Amino acid sequence: MRRLVAYLWAMPVSLPASCLALLALASGAQLSWRDGVLEACDGFLPVLLARMYPPMPIAAITLGHVVLAQRAADLERTRQHERVHVRQYEQWGGFFPLVYLGASLVVLLRGGDPYRDNPFEREAFGNER
Repeated sequence: MRRLVAYLWAMPVSLPASCLALLALASGAQLSWRDGVLEACDGFLPVLLARMYPPMPIAAITLGHVVLAQRAADLERTRQHERVHVRQYEQWGGFFPLVYLGASLVVLLRGGDPYRDNPFEREAFGNER
């Protein structure tokens, strides 16, 4: 029951991301279900993710229970990091993108790096082995 609630809580973000993954499938992307997470790579995703945040190309991004990556190697390399973000979505639900951006803004206003110093990213980087 707890797992179902976690999926439903993150659904406002997972559902549109799942649709994006299915669109990517039509362009040659690979999709897989791993550890309760839909993973997608290739197709148009490398172009999309490389241009999403120009100062830093995105190798992988978590949107609810969906991880979009440029390549399969990016999925492998970032899996532990991205699973922390899945758990964060399970905690914060559809509010997570706003909370994440708010944390980045606070960090930026304090003179830090809005990505590396974001507490959600620090947690994810701290979980990597």
